[in-house]
Amino acid sequence: MACKGNLLVCTPLECETVEEVLSSMEKARAEGADLVELRMDTMSFPHISEVEKLLKQRTMPVIVSFRLKSSKTSSKGNCNNTCLQVLRLAIELDAEFVEMEHEVATDVNMTKYMDRRSNSKIIVSSYVHNGDLSEEKLSCLIACMQSTGADIVKLVIDVVYITDLAPVFHMLTHCQVPLIASAVGDRGLISQLLAPKFGGFLVHGSLGSKLVPGMPTLVSLQQVYKIEHLNADTKVFGVVSNPVGHSKGPLLHNPAFRHTGYNGIYVPLLVDDIKEFFSVYSSSDFAGFSVGIPHKEAAVGCCDEVHPLAKSIGAVNTIVRRPDGKLVGYNTDCEASITAIEDALRERGVAKGEASHNSPIAGKMFVLVGAGGAGRALAFGAKSRGAQVVIFNRHYERAKALAVAVSGEALPYECLSSFCPQNGMILANSSAVGMEPNSDQSPISKEALRAYELVFDAVYTPRNTKLLKEAEEAGAIVVSGVEMFIRQALGQFKLFTDGLGTHPSLN
Repeated sequence: MACKGNLLVCTPLECETVEEVLSSMEKARAEGADLVELRMDTMSFPHISEVEKLLKQRTMPVIVSFRLKSSKTSSKGNCNNTCLQVLRLAIELDAEFVEMEHEVATDVNMTKYMDRRSNSKIIVSSYVHNGDLSEEKLSCLIACMQSTGADIVKLVIDVVYITDLAPVFHMLTHCQVPLIASAVGDRGLISQLLAPKFGGFLVHGSLGSKLVPGMPTLVSLQQVYKIEHLNADTKVFGVVSNPVGHSKGPLLHNPAFRHTGYNGIYVPLLVDDIKEFFSVYSSSDFAGFSVGIPHKEAAVGCCDEVHPLAKSIGAVNTIVRRPDGKLVGYNTDCEASITAIEDALRERGVAKGEASHNSPIAGKMFVLVGAGGAGRALAFGAKSRGAQVVIFNRHYERAKALAVAVSGEALPYECLSSFCPQNGMILANSSAVGMEPNSDQSPISKEALRAYELVFDAVYTPRNTKLLKEAEEAGAIVVSGVEMFIRQALGQFKLFTDGLGTHPSLN
């Protein structure tokens, strides 16, 4: 099924003056917007003549909207009158789109508004609470909104979990009237990014660097996701994580898809319950996933098949949906992290005139901070290279269980900074300590870092963490999490696009 018509990209403007709105229009145009939404309820215009002036001087297509609940008008009666006055004027001045709330559209004689217009399209919008997100309730609501005479229907959706959006995507695909779906909050971000695939009429993006939960920026829509290329056949990939805002996966995978000619999009997926996520998004449209914090261990149980390496580690960071619908789990973290560390040690060895075919990790004490999914990959990788693994974790029992699995040793987290049985050790941080927004933190004291030959940090936002800065000052080789991220992502991309159409089996 092809997308319905040409997708429009819109940015909402909330400004105080006509001059500010006109200036913002030019910025919106430069960032790729096709039209802007004028939120008249947020503007403090002293007189209706200011609205008329704005509409006559507009430099690009507009949606004129007025939301009663957020209006700055003092009384309800005045608010209703102002709303109707503004919307009527917008129609008379041929605003490209005029948006009415459903309750307004049902209270007024819509025929009067329809008769006044020559070019304006009427959007009827409704706020949908989480409890009303079943396909049956949405179908009834859309039918009621369409019966008002609406040209376009808009749903503003209250999303508690990312799985709440599944019936919305179904409505986008099957709705007989042009439909806009705009979910509120970070878990609703894919309502915008995937709207072109499922047939949405319009996508919202924020202007400049303004961060709006659930809304991508205009720049990212144009440069990262390039949504104009999406269609019904586009395969969806994404990073399943919580938090997910720090992920750089979209910056790597989306350009790679375009470079190879693969019809795919890679999106952030803020997931609370990974098992429920996979049970809801079970169609072949959702073809592959990176798995991040804190789901890597739980992901093992979500897969129909698990690669032997991932099974032995007990953590999956990559899931591919095969053509038969089965989910297959892999781990690309292990080799990515260990080879990044090995290459850095070999580079130092070559500089010193040393060369060896053995792993430079062999026989070294490998001190690991964190026993989650990434930590398990590092521990098993270090063990496979012949290192002596020592594990520190805030929950000692988790560290102990991992230590048993790799024939290593677990010690209390509080002892990390005082642990110094020898010099020339390797330190690997797989915990989230030091990740934005807590970039002022480090899992170990600066003084303790003198005992380490190399320090690796799986955290890559920021790239140069406090741990790495202090390790470099202490004279250690430092390896950024960016190295691991790029290597594991390359492994994932090969799994996602194997044969540019088929996925590998475990046989």
